[in-house]
Amino acid sequence: MKTVFKIAWRNVWRNKLRSLTVILSMILGLWSGLFTVSMMLGLNDQRMDSAIDSYLSHIQIHHPSFTENYDSELTINDYDSLSYFLKKEQSVKNFSSRTIISAMASTAHGSAGVRLIGIDPEDEMKITTVHKSMVKGTYFNSIKSKPAIIGKKLAEKLKLDVKKKIYLTFVDKDGNQQRIKLKIEGVFKTASSLFDRTNIYMKKQDLQKILHNSSAVHEIGIICENLDVVDKIADNINTKFKKNKAESWSEIAPELGYAQEIMGSVIYIFMGIILIALSFGIINTMLMAVLERKKELGMLMSVGLNKRKVFLMIVFETIFISLVAAPIGILLSYLLISYFGIHGIDLSVVGEGLEEFGIGTRIYTKLSLNNYWTISVLTLIVTFLSSLIPARRALKLNPAEAVRAL
Repeated sequence: MKTVFKIAWRNVWRNKLRSLTVILSMILGLWSGLFTVSMMLGLNDQRMDSAIDSYLSHIQIHHPSFTENYDSELTINDYDSLSYFLKKEQSVKNFSSRTIISAMASTAHGSAGVRLIGIDPEDEMKITTVHKSMVKGTYFNSIKSKPAIIGKKLAEKLKLDVKKKIYLTFVDKDGNQQRIKLKIEGVFKTASSLFDRTNIYMKKQDLQKILHNSSAVHEIGIICENLDVVDKIADNINTKFKKNKAESWSEIAPELGYAQEIMGSVIYIFMGIILIALSFGIINTMLMAVLERKKELGMLMSVGLNKRKVFLMIVFETIFISLVAAPIGILLSYLLISYFGIHGIDLSVVGEGLEEFGIGTRIYTKLSLNNYWTISVLTLIVTFLSSLIPARRALKLNPAEAVRAL
């Protein structure tokens, strides 16, 4: 067997140009494939993180019917007990209560349907990053009388700026139309242009006074210690507080949850397609090598090299090519992915389009070590399977005819 190893290794380098061409194609295939996969993972994680950090939170609690029409009368039941439970729950990192109504925002330059969200600024800072997304003005610390902060897209649509006034019209619990005036304190810009176009923040106490209900709370946003405990906490809340409804981020935005679930499969499907494409090149190269050495193989079989060893020799030659190419391709991928995982890729050229999907303009690549190991094993398996066709072709050679071949 040792002799077969030596012959197979030497045969790889007998035609250096051909072997190096196959090795280079495998290196480039793995490099480009892994980097593309890492970008896909980075895009998906960036979109999910942006949604959670901007507005989604890990868990949201509402009255069971509130999200159907945003009726201001459908407040959270037994808020004090629920708040006490969340404070005692160790897996809950932070939470914030919100008062929400649907309204029509208007200025002299136009109007737009919006969600008016009343928040406690200090609590909200612990669960969202809106305060870090300010592009103009300040975050609830300069204007004292009914301040508001709005998204950049909405500000552009209504031609609003800091210290300008905005009027909001809504229907109260008695069915009467009410109109309030707010003063713009700041403008924020998140990764989602849709969110920026449709949401206005104001202080919760101000909105509760307008609603004549100092205890009106329509939503609680919760950030957990990690994603693994989200479903468990949501289930506990639904069990203990049956008059309310707790939903995880994946239930509120099912498209994000579904994308997260299928991403693991997409990685291997994508890499599988690339490796299958590379396998055709390997098969073609090894078949050429077998046919070129037809006379040599016939002579080896004539002097006693059995078919099993001939088969193994061709298989080992193919695997040796993979063992040279795969570590280099994976190492280059790891270095490139690690670099852009720290510094990110600037996609500001297509930033406006990405914002429509809730994705930021800087993407950080990522790929777990488990993915590297799995793809390495997958590469060896595909290479082994590719070697079976040329190895089987070598077994069909007739020694007597092969030694007379030109």
